[in-house]
Amino acid sequence: MLSKKNIKEIRNQFPILKEKIYDKSLIYLDNAATTHKPKNVIESSNFFYSKINSNVHRSMHFLSKKATISIENVRKKVKKFICAKHDSEIIFTKGTTESINLIAYSIRNFINQGDEILISHMEHHSNIVPWQNICDLQKSILKIIPINNNGIIDLNKFESLISERTKIVSVCHISNVLGIINPIEYIINKAHELGAWVLIDGAQAVSHLCLNMQKLNVDFYVFSGHKMYGPTGIGILYGKKNILKRINPYQFGGEMIKNVDFKKTTFSSIPFKFEAGTPNIEGIFSLGEAINFIKKIGLKNINCYEKELVKYAIKKLNELDNIYIYGKSNKIYTKSSIISFNLNKLHCFDIGSILDRLGIAVRTGYLCAQPLMNFFNVNGMIRISFSIYNTFEEIDYLFNSLIKAIKMLKYYE
Repeated sequence: MLSKKNIKEIRNQFPILKEKIYDKSLIYLDNAATTHKPKNVIESSNFFYSKINSNVHRSMHFLSKKATISIENVRKKVKKFICAKHDSEIIFTKGTTESINLIAYSIRNFINQGDEILISHMEHHSNIVPWQNICDLQKSILKIIPINNNGIIDLNKFESLISERTKIVSVCHISNVLGIINPIEYIINKAHELGAWVLIDGAQAVSHLCLNMQKLNVDFYVFSGHKMYGPTGIGILYGKKNILKRINPYQFGGEMIKNVDFKKTTFSSIPFKFEAGTPNIEGIFSLGEAINFIKKIGLKNINCYEKELVKYAIKKLNELDNIYIYGKSNKIYTKSSIISFNLNKLHCFDIGSILDRLGIAVRTGYLCAQPLMNFFNVNGMIRISFSIYNTFEEIDYLFNSLIKAIKMLKYYE
């Protein structure tokens, strides 16, 4: 378990945590949306533009070669971080959303009329809308894996829905609303038994859980750099080498080609055929530093500390009257660093606005998961999400601030 001294040292690496919000110390509990950046990541951006800046994979001059080597080293680092087998299985994108769209449109020709795509009821909009559109284009069928009232995937219903007509199953590793860690190993194995591919949205998992692509045996795994202490605008698509070779890109331009003439164009080898145009070179470079930051602390240490934060936060929140916490964990379905809740009939926006004036950043609203809000029959939720730099003292301050907010809103009823 990380000590208070360890956490203080970690917090000191994040300049933004010293900022004041309405003359209050910042308490940042919106890490599921984006994490803050440590000094090594912030400084890496300046270093890149001061010492390396050049385009990649194009020129023979010194800076271009240096930039190319730098981002290819990050590709190797990502491969090692998620225990992939080949460097070429790591594709740089601008984030989880683009990674899902890339796969959806690249596998389109493998999906025929009447074929089926499975997603769960708890998915982020980014893992709903692309598949809806593919189904419209291909005249295929989108099926929704139900959840129960605790926000847990109904595996019996999943087994009854999946069939030999299923071409791909696309589900989140961790719900961005409920914080529930889904049984993706079971889902992957069952899908493979029936010949379906599996995509896992790992946006909420990558900075909290140890990942091993080879053990998971997943076909595609996607995540974003900005949720793992890295910059915005950079993401990763992991795909099995043998599948990536079979599918075609959906973006076209420079870098991703082998030969071009006016009659026919041939594409480059993987991963480059999926990386059209100039990439976010600085973002890739800084993502490498974000991985260095995580590895220095250790994902096991991060996971253990965040579990204690969540346990303590749920205990404190349950002391409030008329609170409902969404996504109930148990021995099998454990909870990650996300807690979403509502307070009786008080509107989540009102609570969030008061917390903001008290220096606390939380997320309120649909949380990019409107079908899930409809399932729970609510117009929004309050979400708190933890990271390695959060503290138990911040949870106490949140608790006391919620009491203030409740009193204020009840006074004006």
